[in-house]
Amino acid sequence: MYATTLGGTRHVFPDLKAVLAEASPHRSGDALAGIAAPSDERRVAARHVLADLPLATFLAEAVVPYETDEVTRLILDSHDAAAFAPVSAMTVGGFREWLLSDAADGPALAGLAPGLTPEMAAAVSKLMRNQDLIAVARKARVVTAFRTTVGLPGRLSVRLQPNHPTDDARGIAASILDGLLYGCGDAVIGINPATDSTAAVTELLALIEGVRTRYAIPTQSCVLAHVTTTLEAIGRGAPVDLAFQSIAGTEAANRSFGVDLALLREAQAATLSLGRGTVGTNVMYFETGQGSALSAEAHHGVDQQTVEARAYAVARAFSPFLVNTVVGFIGPEYLFDGKQIIRAGLEDHFCGKLLGVPMGVDVCYTNHAEADQDDMDALLTLLGVAGVNFVMGVPGADDVMLQYQSTSFHDALYLRGALGLRPAPEFETWLDGMGMLGGDGRVRALPPASEAVRRLLGGMEDAA
Repeated sequence: MYATTLGGTRHVFPDLKAVLAEASPHRSGDALAGIAAPSDERRVAARHVLADLPLATFLAEAVVPYETDEVTRLILDSHDAAAFAPVSAMTVGGFREWLLSDAADGPALAGLAPGLTPEMAAAVSKLMRNQDLIAVARKARVVTAFRTTVGLPGRLSVRLQPNHPTDDARGIAASILDGLLYGCGDAVIGINPATDSTAAVTELLALIEGVRTRYAIPTQSCVLAHVTTTLEAIGRGAPVDLAFQSIAGTEAANRSFGVDLALLREAQAATLSLGRGTVGTNVMYFETGQGSALSAEAHHGVDQQTVEARAYAVARAFSPFLVNTVVGFIGPEYLFDGKQIIRAGLEDHFCGKLLGVPMGVDVCYTNHAEADQDDMDALLTLLGVAGVNFVMGVPGADDVMLQYQSTSFHDALYLRGALGLRPAPEFETWLDGMGMLGGDGRVRALPPASEAVRRLLGGMEDAA
């Protein structure tokens, strides 16, 4: 039990997960779950309690039972006590002050990451303003590599997302061409398939492989099918670069996705065995999102942001190439409006980076949320300042297959230009060789009759 007195009123919280839940900024998902603070006064009281808690509390009190949850066991059994030692005597409030100090530089944060649990990261984030989340995340760099190197300072990568409602090869090829001409695709060319059949997935992988090899594009492909489908495709000799899976922060929520840690280990081993990387061996791609555990009735009474941070512990165990939170995709039941989406995106990015995860963000919303593209412009810009590893590039920012609003190729071009960010170095060299970079190193507009356009267009038609 935890308690504090605020303004003459004594506030009592039955356990650690209640403190975490009521200290959270208000969001619709926690209200739906019945665990949100009923008033701002109660929220401030919870934050008072949280600020005075020793970080070591999170090693002694699990928010999801150790005995019944393999994610909790992963978190506690893999905890690095030596890495934790520099901050082990701090309270959550003291940890916040340290994170904002000059002592918490990039190397210090990288060394600390294995010693932090997701609950510690989530806890300190609840005491932070948006600018605090940005300032700390900007210092934390997590670099991964496969055919490109993602996460380097001064770089912003983009997932080229050429989805099509019927997996039509010509439509997908047209979107890939469009994205490449905007300098997108250095994170991955990743397709959400309309069907999850092994045959369809293999055909899509072959399509991307044909384009990639024809022009020696230094990137990686991924068809975002269920991991079991990817394993079947590997067994059939498909050109799999990255194995994808949606994950969550509890064993029960992952079970609702049809996965567990053993299956993820099998997928990682199978993908690594193909040896397709050229500059690195990070082969996993994970997507997450606040609210997924609640929607599966598998949150154990834990607030959605803390459960989300626990998903990053799952990701961290597999040395992934890419991780992103699809921050506004699940809908207003969990993140009601633009303000909540912006806050959640910054929290997720901060927690992921603090835990040593290569975080990207799908800056997005559904059409029935109280949000619009201006909100997404604001979050996109804030994440660029915060040093996000990658964002999405969707034709027109409107995914016609998944039916949600994301960020466009042009949005990525804006962010790179406004903040002086560049693509992954290997991809930048390829763009330059194709005549697609100007003298200032920025992607330039090409006339339809240019050599690069004609070459790429011919290749896309052949591939389709």
